Amino acid sequence: MNRNFFIAFFFNFMICMWSNVFAQSDTSVIELNSATEPQLIRENVYLYKDIKGNRSFRDIITEKFEKYQDGQIINLGVTEAKIWLKLPVHNSTKESNFYLMLQQSSIQEVVMYTISEQGEVSADSLGKYKPFSERFVYSPDYIFPVKIRKDENKEIFLSISSNDQLQLPIYFGTEKVILQKASSKNLIFGLYAGAVLIMMLYNFFISTSTRDISYAFYILYIFSVGLTQAMFQGYAFMYLWPNSPWLANYSSIIIPFFSGIMTIGFIKTFLHTRQNTPRLDKGINLIVVLYIVGLIFGLYKIHYGVILLQTMASLGSLYVLFVVEKIRRKGYRPAIFFLIAFSLFFLTVIIFVLRNFNIIQYNTLTAYILEIGSILEISLLSFALADRINFYRKEKEASQLQALKISQENARIIREQNLLLETEVDKRTADLQRSNESLNEAMHNLKQAQAHLVESEKLASLGMLTAGIAHEINNPINFVTANVKPLKRDIEQIMETVETFEKIGLLQIEEHEKLGLFKQYKEDIDFEYLKEEIQLLLKGIQEGAYRTAEIVKSLRIFSRVDEDDLKLADLNLGIESTLVILNSMFKERIAIDKNYGTIPYIECFPGKLNQVFLNLITNAIHAIDEKFKGGNGGEIIIRTYKSDDLVFISIKDNGTGIREEVQNKIFDPFFTTKDVGEGTGLGLAIVAQTIAKHKGEIELLSEAGLGCEFIIKIPIIQNPITRLDDENRL
Repeated sequence: MNRNFFIAFFFNFMICMWSNVFAQSDTSVIELNSATEPQLIRENVYLYKDIKGNRSFRDIITEKFEKYQDGQIINLGVTEAKIWLKLPVHNSTKESNFYLMLQQSSIQEVVMYTISEQGEVSADSLGKYKPFSERFVYSPDYIFPVKIRKDENKEIFLSISSNDQLQLPIYFGTEKVILQKASSKNLIFGLYAGAVLIMMLYNFFISTSTRDISYAFYILYIFSVGLTQAMFQGYAFMYLWPNSPWLANYSSIIIPFFSGIMTIGFIKTFLHTRQNTPRLDKGINLIVVLYIVGLIFGLYKIHYGVILLQTMASLGSLYVLFVVEKIRRKGYRPAIFFLIAFSLFFLTVIIFVLRNFNIIQYNTLTAYILEIGSILEISLLSFALADRINFYRKEKEASQLQALKISQENARIIREQNLLLETEVDKRTADLQRSNESLNEAMHNLKQAQAHLVESEKLASLGMLTAGIAHEINNPINFVTANVKPLKRDIEQIMETVETFEKIGLLQIEEHEKLGLFKQYKEDIDFEYLKEEIQLLLKGIQEGAYRTAEIVKSLRIFSRVDEDDLKLADLNLGIESTLVILNSMFKERIAIDKNYGTIPYIECFPGKLNQVFLNLITNAIHAIDEKFKGGNGGEIIIRTYKSDDLVFISIKDNGTGIREEVQNKIFDPFFTTKDVGEGTGLGLAIVAQTIAKHKGEIELLSEAGLGCEFIIKIPIIQNPITRLDDENRL
């Protein structure tokens, strides 16, 4: 768990056993007798506790201070009281400019008071409530300049407030000596931070190759360990958030919380507590909840949060060690390394606490014992992770060997089974061959039947087409035939007129008499009417012949049903020829709204597309006849247009429409909505196949009772073929 939390567990135990820390004595002075080395103050320190923390310096100065036990570094644990220290100093050196250093960066606020010979009070304050830049010396510790002349006696008062453990190593020394002391601390912590960073990078590179989530949590765990020590030593405030007093104060809550959560995450993933001890794993989850509660309390009241987090961390540490021991007993090898690493760190915590109670001497080694312990712990846990990788590799190799043996055994069984199954396979193969022959024969018969049905559909369409064409051609032929007889009669009348004029011209009479006879004869036969009648008869014959020629032209366009080559064709012309052929089926009772767009020639099989148009328009006519019972009111709307590389043909009618439940079946072969005997069910199936052959699509939009619309989409270019000459174009 968090380093400070281990400390709290032992510290709280030993503080209960400790008694009579303070001893009252007569006031003695602190002798400043060295200008070359920092002087650690262990004697003649006087203390007063302001329990409520609301008394001023002028109130305190009249109070009686108690002398702290000589030879001991001041250690007051976690307290809400404001601590007042009185340092009576006598300068025995030649120097007059000194620095006073409190080597405890977790203090919230410290104020130094001095009284001049004239009785004036001077106060200098430092703390986490102020930006780091306002410090007298750029150092994580609290350093105050103090001016004491040679052989001068001066009383220095310190007012100290802290939410964390209050241990106060106090040093006096010249500027050079104190700065050297601070530099030594910076160097030692720099080495520690470098070691932490190296371990993070080392494990990061391993995690990128193994992709083990345990390494991710371990990297965060190492980071939290280093960040915790940086916070305790004051470097976090110094470098990470120097302008944020809020973070400087609440980091003692937030960072331990983060460190504890990362530790728990690493323990759960590294030891697989959910799999190895599922019931005890729930207890670890409870610790996480308690951490969150401690964080919430700490953000409300730092002092209570620190105590709660330390208590939870102490109990949680013991619980985790219990869980680790349970897992170790189950034979999980990585738990051994984990137990050794945490036990070793536990030992350093014990040394740290003993140092705090002055049972072990305060020196450089004991001052940095937690950093040393954390580095050893991190190193051992790295070995544990590496050992786990080796363990997994050996397990993988063993499982691969076992899998190979199983594979070989399976191969032997398969060979034996193959021998047993071979006879059955031969038998089944013979049965399947006989079944296949039967199926091939059935498929052949089915294809013949389908071919006959398709042919029947074509013949039915041809019959309907023939009847329509016969009707269409019959009308102009009848018109021509009817005009021939009266035209013949009029021509004979003209011939008689010519003969009569010839006879009159041979008579031996005067010219004016001949002209009179000519005029009289023209009036008798009504010559002007005769000319008009001949012109009308010729015009009728001409129109009949033109109509017949149009029908023949449409037949020539429509008749390319069996062409097998792609041609460039005008779809507008194909639709128009289809309408000419079907003209007899709708006449005046069905309105045809033609909206032909400007579309390019497309690569297609023209005759097959004409068959598509014929089927769709014929179906539209039948649907209209069914709805309007052969009466007026029907309408067919035909549109063509181009979009991108596609040509669209829309054929819409206002007939009976198609029910929604059968719309997805209408393109299936043999499906029809007509009565029995009225259709083969192949018309729209042929339409769909033809459109598919052109790499196109056909879409149906219909609502029962309102009609339906077929939208055909055909690409302009089918394949990169050589363009045909204009004579192949329709």
